[in-house]
Amino acid sequence: MEKIVVVVEEVEVAITALKWALHNILRCGDVVTLLHVYPTQRSKSKKKLRRLRLKGFQLALSFREICNAFPNTKTEIVVTEGDEKGGESPPS
Repeated sequence: MEKIVVVVEEVEVAITALKWALHNILRCGDVVTLLHVYPTQRSKSKKKLRRLRLKGFQLALSFREICNAFPNTKTEIVVTEGDEKGGESPPS
């Protein structure tokens, strides 16, 4: 069993990458991880962070719909806060 990680973004190339991975890499028993990283906010407004997290999760759900077209595809969704350099922000 392998884990395939695909970045979830609001750009067509992200959907293309997911479809490519499903057609060319996915094997029976593999898990597709749909990863969305929303930007770190300086204001730390809980309402704004919640909204960004929810938007990322909704976007990841739309990517999961694409995965569901492939039989026996296992998916997991990870939505996290990160910086512009790709580092994950420390928990608040």
